[in-house]
Amino acid sequence: MNGASEHKQWVALTSVAAAVLLTATKIAVGLWTNSLGILSEAAHSALDLGAALVTFLAVRYSDKPPDKEHLYGHGKMENLSALFETVLLLVTCGWIIAESVRRLTVREVHVEPTFWAFGVMGLSIAVDVGRSRALQQAAEQHNSQALEADALHFRTDIWSSIVVIVGLLGVWLGNRFPAQAGWLVNADTVAALGVAGLVIVVSLQLGRRTVQGLLDVAPAGLSDKIKPAVEAMDEVIDCHHIRVRAAGPHLFVDVHVLVDGSKSLNEIHALTDRIEERIQEIAANADVTVHPEPAPAT
Repeated sequence: MNGASEHKQWVALTSVAAAVLLTATKIAVGLWTNSLGILSEAAHSALDLGAALVTFLAVRYSDKPPDKEHLYGHGKMENLSALFETVLLLVTCGWIIAESVRRLTVREVHVEPTFWAFGVMGLSIAVDVGRSRALQQAAEQHNSQALEADALHFRTDIWSSIVVIVGLLGVWLGNRFPAQAGWLVNADTVAALGVAGLVIVVSLQLGRRTVQGLLDVAPAGLSDKIKPAVEAMDEVIDCHHIRVRAAGPHLFVDVHVLVDGSKSLNEIHALTDRIEERIQEIAANADVTVHPEPAPAT
């Protein structure tokens, strides 16, 4: 296992530990205070725990080298991991919305906005800020979509935790000022709906990018950068039929180039090596295949 793989797996594993801590704490405080906002956050964190576990396994599997059955490696496992996370988040949102509607219409629940309720949400924000930064840095460093998806989840938790705190504050103000309690008493439930709305938006964005990865949608603008860079090289007459596909953290680039057909095989081979290096300056660590073609005689 190389250093990059170890770093990715370590960051993913620390996210699992953080999710365990937050889930257990939120469930305990949510049940104690009867806060739907906190319970919705606990459900969100529980699914984040499942997603973090899947991310950890996906990162381990995606870094396996190519074999006889997976000639392009195992990078697509990261895309599948992100899709799994998207589905989990949307299922959670469905439960939160249904429970919120019941509490607003037919089910009256008394919420206790205690010190511990505010404290657990403050702890959640602190942990999520640290985890999201570490995950995002690792995702950018290793071009890992799975870690990027995990970082996005923790950032989503920060936003939703702030919404829940606002909801709890509304309930507390309603208890302090009964004359305005008519609408403030439902602030926690409304906050839960806000959590669901935020998560749905982010989940759909993540799902779109995941599907694009599974369908081999080329990274936007990369082909337009490769063509002029290669054609600017000496001895390259034309660069065409550029194909780019991503598989998790791995990028594959195929290009065809027109060259002087009178060159020797050794000269053409040396040229293709230089072309690969030029493309890797644009797309770091890409697996590049160059197909040289003889230019038509003039």
